[in-house]
Amino acid sequence: MNSTIMHVDQNAFFASVEQAANPALQGKPIAVVGGSGRTVITTSSYEARAKGVKTGMAVWEAKRACPELLIVVGDNKKYQYISTEINRIFRDYTPEVEAFSIDESWLDVTRSLSIFGSAADIARKIKSRIRHEFNITCSIGIAPNKLLAKLASDMEKPDGLTILRPEDVPRVLENMPVQELCGIGKKMQQHLNMMNIYTCGELGRFDEARLTGKFGIVGKRLKEMGQGVDNSPVVPYGEEDDVKSVSHSRTLDQDISDPGEIRRFLLQLSEMVGSRARRYGVTGRTIHLYVRYADFFSSWGKQTTLLSYVNRTDEIYKTAVSILETVELEQPVRLLGIGLSSLRHQSEQLPLFEEERKKTEALKAMDEVNARFGVMSVTFGTLVPGKEKAGSRVIPPSWRPDGISKIDVH
Repeated sequence: MNSTIMHVDQNAFFASVEQAANPALQGKPIAVVGGSGRTVITTSSYEARAKGVKTGMAVWEAKRACPELLIVVGDNKKYQYISTEINRIFRDYTPEVEAFSIDESWLDVTRSLSIFGSAADIARKIKSRIRHEFNITCSIGIAPNKLLAKLASDMEKPDGLTILRPEDVPRVLENMPVQELCGIGKKMQQHLNMMNIYTCGELGRFDEARLTGKFGIVGKRLKEMGQGVDNSPVVPYGEEDDVKSVSHSRTLDQDISDPGEIRRFLLQLSEMVGSRARRYGVTGRTIHLYVRYADFFSSWGKQTTLLSYVNRTDEIYKTAVSILETVELEQPVRLLGIGLSSLRHQSEQLPLFEEERKKTEALKAMDEVNARFGVMSVTFGTLVPGKEKAGSRVIPPSWRPDGISKIDVH
């Protein structure tokens, strides 16, 4: 049986939510930023995009392109709530829903067609409910697989509905730039262009041996993508492969170089990673530290593997600091990230030594309070009130509405 896959993309999601919540913003060019002190555009409304405002643009640059631009500080809890509710709407039509990011999901509606009618009928029902319940629009692509469904959803924005039938695929892909395919970023595009591959049609016809010689096993996948072939299933929550790592990163409101300030943010990130690992009963041996500098382009990442498995905040933090001390920072820091990998599921038992038991019990109590009253309701003394939210409140691409991949936002 041929699959029928739907990709739903909420249009200018953060900006649309802000306009729906505040009638004074409707129909006006607005841009959402991650924090009051950060100067980069997270997303912008279609009214602002028409004036040349783009994601990642500096606020001063955006204001120059659109002097009447209104700047709005993002409200991540609001976005998280609406995204979760929208995914619940999807599950009214199929249990096979895979959240790709906070504003994108895939739905496999193959088995739902006999109940709800055609895929287009389901898409129109979904669009109507999202508009009615949240006053925002979405674009939906319908195709035989996930790759083509996402491509189709990008073809008509905002508020689009595009159906890409199997017989249409060769014609559509023939002159489609390769970077339009999900999974081909700027670096891969550059490599392909250097091989005189500019369109999906050219990629689909290219010699597979040369592609695998250049990119290894990925070369075969690239050729398939150029042909519109994608056999990856829609993976609902709870059926994913075991998580390989737990990580969290934060863009800072202000570029910092003070070692004490950097360590304070590392403690905050260590607690975010540690609390998620503890919540899902995993420990890890490898600690990763990632730093991006103020110029945005320069960055580095280092890791160290411990002799034992850990998930306590203090152990993650101590290791991250030790990694940081091996590097001389070249510039002020713009972004920090910490990850825990080489994971295993732990058994529920207390440490042998009393001092270690006290630390474990204290963290357990703190986790229980934060689970009930909200993230960072109870935290470490060095993360004093007013300081713990100093990072830019940008939702990472790894955000998911459920499970260990869910990122708590505030």
